[in-house]
Amino acid sequence: MTRRSIERLRVGEATSITMSKVIVSWSGGKDSCLACYAAISQGHDVTRLVNFISEKYRRVRFHGTEARLIQLQSQAIGISLLQNPTPDDGYEQVFREAVLSLLSDGVEAMVFGDIFLQEHKDWTERVCRELGIRAIEPLWGRDPEEVLREFIDVGFEATIVSAKSGLIDEEWVGRTLDREFLTYLKENDIEPCGENGEYHTFVTDGPMFQQRIQISESRKVLREGYWLLDTRQYQLVGRDTLSGKT
Repeated sequence: MTRRSIERLRVGEATSITMSKVIVSWSGGKDSCLACYAAISQGHDVTRLVNFISEKYRRVRFHGTEARLIQLQSQAIGISLLQNPTPDDGYEQVFREAVLSLLSDGVEAMVFGDIFLQEHKDWTERVCRELGIRAIEPLWGRDPEEVLREFIDVGFEATIVSAKSGLIDEEWVGRTLDREFLTYLKENDIEPCGENGEYHTFVTDGPMFQQRIQISESRKVLREGYWLLDTRQYQLVGRDTLSGKT
């Protein structure tokens, strides 16, 4: 991570934060990634990414990202992953057990990527408090458009992996999250960060990444009112390969 990228990240500007050993609630998407980046820029020691997938489908809930891609993402970033399958009911219990299993390592807080959904924030704060740790919300209360612009400007790359049909055109699924997409969202009065589930992303590269994830084959699937990107082939690509070196 470069000094310039840290200086440009507003969420890293804090003078009253107690630095901690932390874990990150990780979906693989832009918000959890930017929140993790913010925590690192604030001086926190991120020891683990914690990810929850559907027990039935082996994919990240709501995002539809398959479990293996999240594992590859952890490898590309260089932060260990704890991945937990969850049933249709009982998510909170699985969440509690996962976090409790990490507390013996000295974890003091958990990082979340919420922006404005009060119900989510209330839940994370309650559960973390009951587990004896703090909830850290680096993106909370910020303007969603500003958050999205910052994600793009500091050098992260993400692929749009799901979108609500009838709200977002199918053509955007599988494309890179960029300023053109932001313009499309603004013109159609769609919440810029998709905080209400309008769309989801999968981060493939950025300042935290040691390698880039390349999705080489995929197809679009319409399921339960959402266009989903079914990734067929993907791989880690080294920096030397990206620059054309051998």
